[in-house]
Amino acid sequence: MGPRRLLLRYFPPGIILEYVEGGELKTRSIDLLDLSPHTDVIALVEEIQKEEPLITASCKEHVIRLVQRLQEKLGEKEDHKFYLFKVLRAHILPLTNVAFNKSGSCFITGSYDRTCKVWDTASGEELHTLEGHKNVVYAIAFNNPYGDKIATGSFDKTCKLWSTETGKCYHTFRGHTAEIGHSAEIVALSFNTTGDRIITGSFDCTVGVWDVVTGRMLHVLIGHRGEISSAQFNWDCSLIVTGSMDKTCMLWNATTGAHIATLTGHSDEIMDVCFDYAGQRIATASADGSGRVYNAETKKCIAKLEGHGGEISKICFNPKGNRILTASSDKTARLWDAATGHCLQILEGHTDEIFSCAFNYKGNIIITGSKDNTCRVWH
Repeated sequence: MGPRRLLLRYFPPGIILEYVEGGELKTRSIDLLDLSPHTDVIALVEEIQKEEPLITASCKEHVIRLVQRLQEKLGEKEDHKFYLFKVLRAHILPLTNVAFNKSGSCFITGSYDRTCKVWDTASGEELHTLEGHKNVVYAIAFNNPYGDKIATGSFDKTCKLWSTETGKCYHTFRGHTAEIGHSAEIVALSFNTTGDRIITGSFDCTVGVWDVVTGRMLHVLIGHRGEISSAQFNWDCSLIVTGSMDKTCMLWNATTGAHIATLTGHSDEIMDVCFDYAGQRIATASADGSGRVYNAETKKCIAKLEGHGGEISKICFNPKGNRILTASSDKTARLWDAATGHCLQILEGHTDEIFSCAFNYKGNIIITGSKDNTCRVWH
């Protein structure tokens, strides 16, 4: 029996199969992370057929058309320039972080005022204020692609899980303990793509891997010799990347917690790290004022982003993976060509350091959060 429905997923490229089993509607995804404008689509679909019994002969042509649409999307030329759309006086104290939900319909901001706020992207209306932390809310994240939960990490050494719809707190994760000379503020967190795991990075130099449902800590990643600044899962949840004040970036096995590799090259603290959507590249942002792009498989640096006049606090790929966005203490955000490292655009207007930046899922909206207490939306 074939699928009930076939859906496209543009970023990262893939097809979602909707089917009925035992009277229940279920979904399964086929990841096409290596798809390129030059891929032989017919040969690819024939390979998929061998592995996926739901792709029957009757739906083969439909699958070919879907993959061709994905291929066309990947091949589209991109010369999009961003312009200021809206300025939000978001918090009474400086912002620490910003993040979109998957659809881009709403976003969240963290602040030194100990709260996280949920905003409507189109109207700029404040939807919820998440209150409960006893110190700065520094790290924030949606459980994308679902977007029904929000996680917040704080200088109060806890991480809280909230309902996006109601603003209610589900539970509080505790477990990072102070070591001599370090406080245990939580400054980094990330959901995996299935939404059942969350990682937290702390000033105690460790990364915790947690079960979202039970709130139980599953692993502790130990190896960095400095405070953790950033942590993220790759798309298929097999790897975790971490950045640290020890000037290094580390790769870990997400299932076992084992250390895989250490990426070096920066001359100062690493402030942020991220994977692209396909998990093939890693980008790092540093207090040395530069960004770097590494091949996740070879661990080699393949591009350098140079031009900011201050430390880079945040770095992220657009969903397509061909652009990188950075936020800096020089009061600007920059848009870069991910392959060449060439600066394409400088976003100016904030009157103080920019702590955070993010793309929406389509890659056509940017948000920036600053020490000037404002959040700017760019189209």
